[in-house]
Amino acid sequence: MLHSLSLSDVLAEHARSRPQVTAVVDGDVRLTYPDLDTRVTRLADALSTRGVTPGARVLWLGQNSHAVLELLLACSRLGAVLCPANWRQSEDELRFVLDDLTPAVVVWEPSDTTSALHAGLTTPPATSGAGTALWVQAGAGYEALVAGGTVRDFPQVDDAEPTLALYTAAFDGRPNAALLSSAALLAHSTSLLVVRQMEPGFTFLDNGPLFHVGTMMFCLATFQIGGTNVFTPAFDAEEVCRLIDAERVTQAFLFGQMIDAVAAANAGGKYDLSSLRFVSHSKEWDEMITVDDSPWCRSKMGGYGQTEVGGMLTFLGLAPGAAGFAGRPSPLVQVRILAPEGTEVPPGEVGEICARGKTLFSGYFARPDLNAVKSAYGWHHTGDLGRREPDGTITFVGPGLRMIKSGAENIYPAEVERALKTHPAVADAAVIGVPDPTWRQAVKALVALAPGAEATADDLVDHVKARLASYKKPKHVTFVDAIPKRGFSPDYDALDAAHGGGGYPGG
Repeated sequence: MLHSLSLSDVLAEHARSRPQVTAVVDGDVRLTYPDLDTRVTRLADALSTRGVTPGARVLWLGQNSHAVLELLLACSRLGAVLCPANWRQSEDELRFVLDDLTPAVVVWEPSDTTSALHAGLTTPPATSGAGTALWVQAGAGYEALVAGGTVRDFPQVDDAEPTLALYTAAFDGRPNAALLSSAALLAHSTSLLVVRQMEPGFTFLDNGPLFHVGTMMFCLATFQIGGTNVFTPAFDAEEVCRLIDAERVTQAFLFGQMIDAVAAANAGGKYDLSSLRFVSHSKEWDEMITVDDSPWCRSKMGGYGQTEVGGMLTFLGLAPGAAGFAGRPSPLVQVRILAPEGTEVPPGEVGEICARGKTLFSGYFARPDLNAVKSAYGWHHTGDLGRREPDGTITFVGPGLRMIKSGAENIYPAEVERALKTHPAVADAAVIGVPDPTWRQAVKALVALAPGAEATADDLVDHVKARLASYKKPKHVTFVDAIPKRGFSPDYDALDAAHGGGGYPGG
């Protein structure tokens, strides 16, 4: 495979070319690239003896850790697939992931949810695919797994094989695992590091969730350029300040409210944040950091993307002053705006944003029918609506599949509606997004109760919270006589008009 280059190959090259560069910082853990390469080799060997063969899946259930990067690189070395799952999900949601993905190995951090899930699968011994996985506890158990492996050679793996799975797109009320290959991930990293103008010495703070492509894409671009990834379990404003100061961080996963929180935590100037080369935001923030002049930061990180395209499909930084606020496509992809029958619509008309190219995913795990639909006419169909402007740039109009954006989280009404309808008192339900001054949008549920049934708004919110991640629960509940329909689906336009819906992405 003369022309193949996997994530594992990049690590092996860094171990030779950057023997003194720090690759990973995570609490007391500091690893050079040779250190990281040795640990990944041992981990790959240990996983292979425990049933992780080419194509097998490994699941991470926990917060951010250097172990996520090590597991991904070990899976790349074996031709296997790592899935870092959303640890904020409910027990029911995580059980779905286990049953859907059927991992060979689960590496988990104890929490109320994961401990209950683990106990339910192992006591008594489960017979499902999820119950037959090897469960390795993060921390001491994981370190013992790494230490038990041997240093040996592995066959080269085709870089077109999937190596990362990220759950996304709850089209039918349940999410799907998007599969990304080494080739796609490295192609996306190449585009990102050019637009962000990343250079050797670049240090990224992984404070956003690694199950989110927004954090993962920067983690991997930093890895590809031979920079330093600094890991912290989750966002904490004070800890972010400390780490930026201590590790001279160049970039972090920050947006709106998070930036405000970091600026407030450093209001007295306790920490030196000048190493952070970031987006201009406010007078207080700009005085603490170094306002960056790369195309990525000048455009305020603008563009359009999704997990299935590796992160960003278009960059506003490639089209300063453009008519289309999503900018121009990455140099390694093609974008077309297509009508439902697969023909390209003329500039100025709205159609579906479709793409193909080097950064695109390999399809969804175990979803052949969905994959056929999403790749119709030889293009990946994003499900989102857009328009090509006269200057050739792209405008994102909004999701074709309705989506609510609350803070940084994508919430699909079908998923919340499904949870509401499992309540015995609910005959029908629909979910819309309403403007929210803090989070952009909040979830509002419109609920029709069954004849003679009773339930309060708090009852229904608690019911959803028990089944989905807390951020997906309705903030508002309104009881209605019936849900208006358009065909078999809720008439969302009528519901928005009647109940104050609005603020949707692209609107």
